[in-house]
Amino acid sequence: MLTHCDLVLQVALRKIELPRINLLFETIGTVTKLEMYVFNNGIPRNMPTFQKLIVNFECDFDESKTNLLKTLEEFREFCDNRKLPDSHRLFGKMTEKDWEFLEYKHLNHHLKQFNV
Repeated sequence: MLTHCDLVLQVALRKIELPRINLLFETIGTVTKLEMYVFNNGIPRNMPTFQKLIVNFECDFDESKTNLLKTLEEFREFCDNRKLPDSHRLFGKMTEKDWEFLEYKHLNHHLKQFNV
């Protein structure tokens, strides 16, 4: 989970490029982003994950934790310096506020999943 969250943050840092998706999924992603804002929902359960962000290999907990904390710090610096991308393959057009909100919701989703 820590490595997955690290990979998701790396999308915002432009270290990982996600593949294009079809218009239907783009529309669903845009509506999901709006719904999370309006209803203050979390990430929907069983929401599909881009293949590049799936972790199906063994990870060292301490190393994964260190990497995630480092990437979180880098994400904060990108936010402070307004360097975040203006779009996301799934969620469409993105503002700084969108990135911050959705990254928080994603990390919170997985921390709750493991009662952290």
